[in-house]
Amino acid sequence: MFFLILIFLLGYAAIIFEHNLRINKTASALLTGVLLWVLYMLSAADKTLVNEQLLTHLGDISGILFFLMGAMAIVELIDAHDGFEIITDFIHQTNKRSLIWIVALLSFFLSAILDNLTTTIIMVSLLRKLIRNQDDRLLFVGIVIIAANAGGAWTPIGDVTTTMLWIGGQISSTNIMLKLFLPSLVCLLVPLVFVTMSLKGKADRVNISTDFSTKQHTKTQQKIILIAGILSLIFVPIFKTITHLPPFLGMLFSVGILWIVTELMHGKGDVEKKRHLTLVNALQNIDIPTILFFLGILLAVAALQSAGLLVYLAEWLAKSIGDMRVVVLSTGLLSAVVDNVPLVAAVQGMYPLNQYPMDHFIWEFLAYCAGTGGSILIIGSAAGVAAMGMEKINFLWYLKKISWLALLGYFAGAVVYMALEYLSH
Repeated sequence: MFFLILIFLLGYAAIIFEHNLRINKTASALLTGVLLWVLYMLSAADKTLVNEQLLTHLGDISGILFFLMGAMAIVELIDAHDGFEIITDFIHQTNKRSLIWIVALLSFFLSAILDNLTTTIIMVSLLRKLIRNQDDRLLFVGIVIIAANAGGAWTPIGDVTTTMLWIGGQISSTNIMLKLFLPSLVCLLVPLVFVTMSLKGKADRVNISTDFSTKQHTKTQQKIILIAGILSLIFVPIFKTITHLPPFLGMLFSVGILWIVTELMHGKGDVEKKRHLTLVNALQNIDIPTILFFLGILLAVAALQSAGLLVYLAEWLAKSIGDMRVVVLSTGLLSAVVDNVPLVAAVQGMYPLNQYPMDHFIWEFLAYCAGTGGSILIIGSAAGVAAMGMEKINFLWYLKKISWLALLGYFAGAVVYMALEYLSH
């Protein structure tokens, strides 16, 4: 157990100090993930059980990776057709204070409809079109991470942990939306107000003027791909609700439909000239290092979960603290360090529904804390990891500039939830 924790902490440190060590964080994550499974296997008496656990976790992990790859491919396809220009053309605001409110609220509500990961990928792509200066853009991306996680927490389809609680019967869809909307909004508004006060001047916009006479696509095709791409992403949670199948299958279905659309749209003419407009090219352009970084992190956390360390941690918190509100609040803080999925799964396993029935306050509060706590560190959520890969964000930069804002928002939203719960009873 000691060596598992030691390897995890060393790997975590290597990711944090990526730039100082001059070792890519993906390499550190992959090595950490593999080494943890090797140590767990060597220490286990039942080798067959460990292999079964690994394959089970690999199934869950591959679902996340396929989902991420599909979302990235669709965003790349929209970008290849200059589809995001249609959206950015509607955002005429260049004042930084006004612009960050537009971006933050758009991320918040979009995340509730789609999910925090997909929303982050879309919004980072949009910000590349809106803001030229990287320092300014990174600050906006930091707020997008907070907004996407806060927006995803209050709907059953916006965040994977809320979805887990919904599927597990711990929460109902209407109740969670009513109870968590205001706390989640406050979780965003508090850091947003602080950032707004520090911003001055106007954003340096990227000068884009699409001349369709020199493009291989028309304005109509640009609109079709944008609409089809957004609808295909919105379709994913609908697919999950109707079929009860994992979200990655809905994403793969959407990719397949868009693939056919682009093949029919660009089937005629010079194939080489239009190759960059195909989904084949979009798949070739997705950020593979980010995918592998996800793989390494999730493998590492899965090893800790299989070894029983996360369940032990959850049980220790419950016994040593006692107060369930503090336990759940601590679980949210822990989700900034380790993946919130196994943490929520551990809490679900510890407390049966006959003890805490559907829509009990601990389940609602857990949905909020697990969904928003990951914003405190950049590798604490899928949204943060995706943004980290796309914009090459330094862990320590995020820690200095964004973490304290996310922490303020987290506690502010928690106070609002507990106050509302107290008043309602």
